[in-house]
Parts: sequence; C-alpha cells; structure tokens
Amino acid sequence: MSSSGLFARLRQCAERYKELEAQSGDPDLHAEPGRLASLLREMGALRGKAETYGRWSDLVERREAAEVMLKEEAEPDMVSLARDELTEVLAEQETMVDEVRRQIADDDPHRGRDLLVEIRAGTGGDEASLFAADLVRLYTKYCEGQGFKIDILTSNVTEVGGYKEVVLSVSGAEAWDLLRYESGGHRVQRVPETESQGRIHTSAATVAVLPEADEVDVQIDESDLRIDTYRASGPGGQNVNKTSSAVRITHVPTGTVVQCQDESSQHKNKARALRMLRTRMKDAADEAARDSQAAERRVQIGSGDRSERIRTYNYPQNRVTDHRIKTNYTLETVLLGRLGDIVADLRERDLEMKLAALGEGVT
Repeated sequence: MSSSGLFARLRQCAERYKELEAQSGDPDLHAEPGRLASLLREMGALRGKAETYGRWSDLVERREAAEVMLKEEAEPDMVSLARDELTEVLAEQETMVDEVRRQIADDDPHRGRDLLVEIRAGTGGDEASLFAADLVRLYTKYCEGQGFKIDILTSNVTEVGGYKEVVLSVSGAEAWDLLRYESGGHRVQRVPETESQGRIHTSAATVAVLPEADEVDVQIDESDLRIDTYRASGPGGQNVNKTSSAVRITHVPTGTVVQCQDESSQHKNKARALRMLRTRMKDAADEAARDSQAAERRVQIGSGDRSERIRTYNYPQNRVTDHRIKTNYTLETVLLGRLGDIVADLRERDLEMKLAALGEGVT
C-alpha cells in the first residue's frame, strides 16, 4: 500500500472520530447505555489514529509553507530558514509513515470489548476435563495479574472435579488484545493420576475467545426464542438443585442453543444465557465475514480457528510449545498464569505478518 493510501485510510479514521465525537454530545444517546458504550468504544479505538492524522496534517501545512517560501522569498536568511524547515518536516514525515503503517496494520474492530472465553474438554475423558480445569486456573491467574475482572458465567462440572465445559466472562480494557490468541486446540501430555503404569497420555481441550456482543450489535426477536427451564444438575447447593432455575435458550432460526444453571435465580440465568447467545450469534456473523476475506485471514495469527492445534503442554519435559511461532516456554511458569512472554511473541509476529500484507516498500 502506498503512503497516499495509508494516509487516506488514516483520514477516514479521523473523519469517523469527529463524526462520533459530535454524536456523543446528543443528550438522547445517554438514555441508551448500550449505544453509548458502543460509541465510546469505537471512539477509543479511533482516537490514536485521529491524533496521528492531526500531526500529519500539521506537517503538510508546514511543508507547503516552506515550499512557498523557497519559491517566493528573495532574502538569503529566509531562504535558509525555509530549507531547514523543509528538511525537518520531511524527516518527521518519513518517520511517521512507519508509525502509520503499524497503526493501520494493528487495527482491530474488537479492541476494548469484554470477552467470553469458552473452554471445552476434548479427547481424553476425565483427564481432558481436568486439563480444562487447569486452563481455567491458568487464565484466572493471568487475568487477575492484569487487573481484569474474571467470572465463571456457566459451567458443567465433572465428577472428578474437572470441566466438560466452562464459560468465563472477562472484563478489561486490554482483555481482547492480550487473550485473543488463545483460541484454538490446546493439548496436554502427562501421566494421569489414575495411570498405574506411568504411561504418558495425550488429552485435549478447545478454547474460544469471543468478543462479547452488546444489545446494539445483535438484535434478537423474542418470538424467535424457545426458552426452557429445568432443575440444575451437579454440585451447587439445595436451591440450585431443587428449583427449576436452570435456563436453556434456543434461537430457532439458527438453531443456536445456550444454557446456564450456575445462578440460583432463573432471572439471572436467563440474563447470562442471553449474553452468551448474543455473543455466539455475533461470532457466527464475524466468522462469515472472515471466510469472505480468506486472504486476509491467512496473515493473521489470531484467526479464531478452534480446530487448529495451537499449543502443547508437555509435563515430562516441563515445556510449553506454541506451534504457531514454533517457540518453547517453561511449563511451570505458564501454569502460574505468566503468559506475558507468549502473548508478546504472538502479538509481534502477528503485527509482522499484517505489515507484510500491507506491502513492503511504501513510497
């Protein structure tokens, strides 16, 4: 992409920011918290680009003024000043081109959103469910270390204390940026506690990191929903197990099914289930958009493909291998929730790939 193309994109971002800024002053908007939150989030994503475009515009004005002085000014001292000014401006513009490339390449429409992290046990029976529980603890420690709020939205606990499925809610300004690369297949190699022969078993779990949808993102017609209530199962106390507080919601047109039983109140379970339904429907729409842009998807590490095996946790060798960047990390460190090195390496590689996709040799 040429420099003119980059700055045309940047100008569009700046114009959109001004448009949103004007809308944010509308008193009626404050009566709709969902719309306001969506607007403020988009403004936050565009603010840096708008500021960069403002700096670039100032440089363009300085450059044009210096060029006019060189053409029209006869005084040697003024001509010298104009040359110095032009040299300085050109150097700053050259530096800014690389900055703009990185801003445009690293753009992400989900930045600033809260997340739902869905973890499901895969092949491996009880051992897979225990591995899913290990992943829950790992992400909980990491999120708490980052200052994010993390809660279990719904879960299906196994008899051995693992999870068949668990959905985590994560809130934090940088949550998407730091967790989006976790989507995919996670594999563990270790000797299960029930293994009497000391043989190493391989089990798996899948992780899906989904940007949480607002009500303004997905409009759901109540007439399209089938809502069933039932008694919750599994551990949870008398009120959870003896009343029909669990809720299952089916979106009939798409066949999407969500259920929640962790809260004692049917009303709260329904609210949580609707959050999951909106998010899964938004993810389906995003997936369709990604499929229509297959070339772009190939240059993104964080493609969100849950069928892709992304990481292996090898206990005998105390090693975690991320297969996307072919890099090893210390297992005991990762299990403590210290994902910083992995996240940094993945983000840097992802940005490199996106920069390459913009095209080398910007002029």
